[in-house]
Amino acid sequence: MSDDEREEKELDLTSPEVVTKYKSAAEIVNKALQLVVKECKPKTKIVDICEKGDAFIREQTGNMYKNAKRKIERGVAFPTCLSVNNTVCHFSPLASDTSELQEGDMVKIDMGCHIDGFIAVVAHTHVVQEGLVNDRKADVIAAANTAAEVALRLVRPGKKNKDVTDAIQKVAAAYDCKIVEGVLSHQLKQFVIDGNKVILSVSNPDTRVDDAEFEENEVYAVDIVASTGEGKPKLLDEKQTTIYKRAVDKNYHLKMKTSRFIFSEINQKFPILPFTARALEEKRARLGLVECVNHDLLQPYPVLHEKPGDYVAHIKFTVLLMPNGSDRITLHPLQKLQPTKTIDDPEIKGWLALGTKTKKKGGGKKKKGKKNEGDKADAEPMDASKTDAAAS
Repeated sequence: MSDDEREEKELDLTSPEVVTKYKSAAEIVNKALQLVVKECKPKTKIVDICEKGDAFIREQTGNMYKNAKRKIERGVAFPTCLSVNNTVCHFSPLASDTSELQEGDMVKIDMGCHIDGFIAVVAHTHVVQEGLVNDRKADVIAAANTAAEVALRLVRPGKKNKDVTDAIQKVAAAYDCKIVEGVLSHQLKQFVIDGNKVILSVSNPDTRVDDAEFEENEVYAVDIVASTGEGKPKLLDEKQTTIYKRAVDKNYHLKMKTSRFIFSEINQKFPILPFTARALEEKRARLGLVECVNHDLLQPYPVLHEKPGDYVAHIKFTVLLMPNGSDRITLHPLQKLQPTKTIDDPEIKGWLALGTKTKKKGGGKKKKGKKNEGDKADAEPMDASKTDAAAS
């Protein structure tokens, strides 16, 4: 990944090779998510499931580009997290943690994979139970999922980030839920998981982002978190934080030997993308990470919580803004839902009726029905429980 190996021009979706790498990363992370969902059973340790997710991504990416002329970095782009019930995000415990899943738990699974720095991320919400998911659990999953479906149709060239922020809040309100504050959807670039172009989840005076217009050949991680509570999560315990990212623009001469050892290991193994403290030696990590964070060498991803009794749902997907339309490359089908609310608002229905593909002029062959029906595909709002249709 040295500078002389990089092209002067920033690599984007105009390069077929770049598109292939995004889609390969997506295929791996989708399979990893499938594996993790199957592992979500009562009495299973959360850390074991997180480890299996990360190990699968490392193994699958490790099998690719083995004989490439230059070394191609690949692997985990965001460590596997399992955040349960009112825990909002970033719960990826250390090996010593004994937390287990229970019957009925609502689990947010969040993970990412990259090939040569081209990142595919995904988040999905799964309830640990057989059969139909109903009541408020179904409402909040449907809220997050329908908001994601609307966002997919509004993150398109010519639209603005503010359009998406306003729309997803309206969708959540229709299910008597709130979009969680402080969540940002970022543009993705090579080795950049948190690009400067962002979509704010909730607009408020405390959090401002620059107005931005989406453009062709951009890539976004669209990140939707909904809650049956207030949508104002809090940090309860800093010790729960285990995911960090190197702040590449910061430097400081660490005083403690343990900190220097840990920081050196981070620079070697995880110089750019987020990592889990599980990948470091646990006792040293506990001590060393504190000094690194205190001096802003690392950006922590804190574990946030809504109030006990609240349910939180998380849907995140990666979308490529291709010349022929939006291509959602990460997803997983939801369980069957029976929400207590239905979508009656004509504006929301209108958003959901938008196509994700650009219509091509002229006749052309009509054999493969899906391509010609693409503009109407996935438009039914009450198909909100069937995300597997969303990527056509």
